[in-house]
Amino acid sequence: MKSLGSTRIGGIILALALALGLSACSAIKLGYNSLPNLAFLWLDGYVDFSDEQEPLVRDELARLHAWHRQQELPRVLELLARMEQMAPGEFTAQQACAVVADVRVRLNTVAEQATPRAIAIASSFTGRELRYLSRKFRRKNEQFQQDWVAIPAAQRHDKRFQQMLERLETFYGRLDEPQRAVLRQRLAQSVYDPARTAAEWQRRQADLMEVLRRLTAHRGPPEAEARALLRGWLARIEKAPDPDYRAYQEALLQEGCTTFAVVHQSTSAAQREQAVNRLRAYQRDVRELAAQQP
Repeated sequence: MKSLGSTRIGGIILALALALGLSACSAIKLGYNSLPNLAFLWLDGYVDFSDEQEPLVRDELARLHAWHRQQELPRVLELLARMEQMAPGEFTAQQACAVVADVRVRLNTVAEQATPRAIAIASSFTGRELRYLSRKFRRKNEQFQQDWVAIPAAQRHDKRFQQMLERLETFYGRLDEPQRAVLRQRLAQSVYDPARTAAEWQRRQADLMEVLRRLTAHRGPPEAEARALLRGWLARIEKAPDPDYRAYQEALLQEGCTTFAVVHQSTSAAQREQAVNRLRAYQRDVRELAAQQP
């Protein structure tokens, strides 16, 4: 579990809008139009909203979704169009990272819009919700330990390979054995350390719990202070307090951009054409979604 609240809601919206992990374009439209309910169910799994809280949460999510449809889908469309222009040719790791930076801008924009809505929801929390959230974090952490930290390195490398392969083949179609070998080699050399990642997640969770305690204190802080608290937490996610972890994050980012660029360089004209067609199909769906009335 990486985050809760505005960034996670925004991440759900942007991820489904981009649809990088979906194999059928019809699923994009279905998923996006169902986002308020999907986001509610996801959040409810972490805090177990009361019957009294549910209308507030659903209303705030619906407002955020309507704003995203009107204001952000056109920006997502622009991003997909730039990706389509890149797909037929060669591009560098730096260009791949530029796309990642564009995605971050979109996520930060959604997070800023979601901040007052997240505060409104969090301000309704009591000790019951905080205890439920703490238990959920503990269970998620234990599951991550079992799935990623406690397994042999070879098994971990294979899991990462399968995940990345599935994402790449969503765009390019089936990768041949030499291309798969390139991907395996890149991932085998990765600096990824699940134990280090898990420790940072737990830091973020503890940080969030402290922010929520302050937001739910008697009468809560003034609005400006509440926004500052949540924005501070978001800033510490984007830029971890530990400089060593920030360096690790940057190394992972550069590594991922290089891997994607190297694999792209190995693709055939037919594979790149498939990527172009997939991106065009995404754009058609996003264009239709943007035109729909909320």
